[in-house]
Amino acid sequence: MPAVGRTVRAATVLSLVCVSVLTAQVAYAGGRGGAGTAGQTEEHGDASGDGKLSAGVGAIVYDRSRNGSGSSVGPVTSTTSWTPPACWYAPKYTPDTLKQYLEPIWAVDSTGPQWDAQQRDRYVDGHPYKDFNKDKAGKGYFWDSYVNEDFPPGWDKCDAEIFWVDKGDPPPANVPNAVTTKILGELAYGEIRVPGTKVTLAPVDRTKVNLPTWAWLDGAQFKPVSVTASIPVLGISATTTAEPVSLKIDPGTSDAETYPASGVCQIENGRIGEPYARGKADETPPCGVKYLRSSGDGSFQLKATVTWKISWKGSDGAGDTLPDGTFGANQDVVVQEIQSVNR
Repeated sequence: MPAVGRTVRAATVLSLVCVSVLTAQVAYAGGRGGAGTAGQTEEHGDASGDGKLSAGVGAIVYDRSRNGSGSSVGPVTSTTSWTPPACWYAPKYTPDTLKQYLEPIWAVDSTGPQWDAQQRDRYVDGHPYKDFNKDKAGKGYFWDSYVNEDFPPGWDKCDAEIFWVDKGDPPPANVPNAVTTKILGELAYGEIRVPGTKVTLAPVDRTKVNLPTWAWLDGAQFKPVSVTASIPVLGISATTTAEPVSLKIDPGTSDAETYPASGVCQIENGRIGEPYARGKADETPPCGVKYLRSSGDGSFQLKATVTWKISWKGSDGAGDTLPDGTFGANQDVVVQEIQSVNR
């Protein structure tokens, strides 16, 4: 991109950054992670000084009605260095709303008369857009970048000039990160919320040295969850689904043995571990831990982490897997010297 173009784009991005201090970059109905449909679109300050906001026509709508719910839910963390896209391009302005957005910026002469002249040349004087493309109103949209929440690393790489796309036409091939169902699926990954991972132990609260302790999770909570991301104005969507596959137990000390020895309990038939029942005291738990020394006056920090297999499916038939995600939590386990039999 020419230096002038980068300057123009930087000014626009700077304006968005300033607005973000006053309002979240993306507005979600019901809050992040809540169940239900997020019906509100991304919002931007229009630089008019009247405090009004203009909605981006191509903002993403998230349906979280099949997501995890409850007070202990949390986001999954990729098992690789992969992250959802930091920014992408989608429809944002009609001819009128682009005019309302840009003209007040030019009026304050924020980057000098040369910048103003170049912007007017591009969007008003016909090189390539005449009078903000008002003659094409209703026939397309100006596309611009959207930024993932909290301005993650790489958000400023979407620095192309605002560009026009007719309805039904694809965006220019040379524009990276123009929104697709794949990008929607990847963004929905960041909205996945899964149940907490506090395991139930037997014996409860306190266990004994050299006593096999059974561990399990509430199987009713650990079922596939999904989030659908869509851009209604483009008629495209993608659903990302997370399915639990295993539970890993870290006893919190090297002086312990896990069941199985790997500490990874596979999820079978929707069940994670097996609840302890009377009469099983002499059996080896399919999922659990045995501590070889006491925790003294304190406790061990047992960590239980569930791995989720994640994939996406687009409205256009495309789809693929995404990196596995994990979510875990610590809990205190008190281990006493006195040995006993759990019956």
